[in-house]
Amino acid sequence: MSEQQMKQPENGMNSMQKPSQSGNMPNQPGNQKKPFLKRYGAFFLLLIAGVIAGLVLPDLGKAALDNTLGSLKEMLSVLPPIFVLLGLLDVWVDRATMIKYTGKGSGFKGVLIAFLLGSAAAGPLYAAFPFAAVMLKKGTSFRNVLIFIGAWSTTKIPLLAFEASSMGPVFTLVRLALSLVGIPLIAYITDRVIGKAGIDEIYALNDAEQTK
Repeated sequence: MSEQQMKQPENGMNSMQKPSQSGNMPNQPGNQKKPFLKRYGAFFLLLIAGVIAGLVLPDLGKAALDNTLGSLKEMLSVLPPIFVLLGLLDVWVDRATMIKYTGKGSGFKGVLIAFLLGSAAAGPLYAAFPFAAVMLKKGTSFRNVLIFIGAWSTTKIPLLAFEASSMGPVFTLVRLALSLVGIPLIAYITDRVIGKAGIDEIYALNDAEQTK
């Protein structure tokens, strides 16, 4: 048998074992794209329901349309500065620094920073999720990301000032104290329930979305 014939099985085996040119194996989460309807099906169902409601109950449909347009205007006014800040965060803060201060081994320091970032923010809650995606990309622990989202939704400084003027300082302080205890507790329970495998899948899906 010639030397060329002896090398053919070896070359064939190597070609089967090589990953794709993109560097990802075929079964990795980043390569599995959701079908269009599964990805946007809820949106189209709500759109169809709104159209039907507008045809059957014109007053209800008009109110729903006004609310939708108002929310759209608010979103368009909020998202541009949010994306500018996201770009600055992505460029200026490197991954090693983010891991050091908010990663898995950051301890109480990471919890405090997540609280401060969420409390100092302004804007509706949906604006927090792009920030959370960048924090995951930079290596922030899943638990601290949950704390950040919880702080954004419940302990924002502008919200506390408005709440104190409307509900009184006693109510605000009690509610704030419960939030300071409840948010880390909920984040810890969620982290434990999802488990390492689920959290790794969340990180993988987020990395896949970031690289699109």
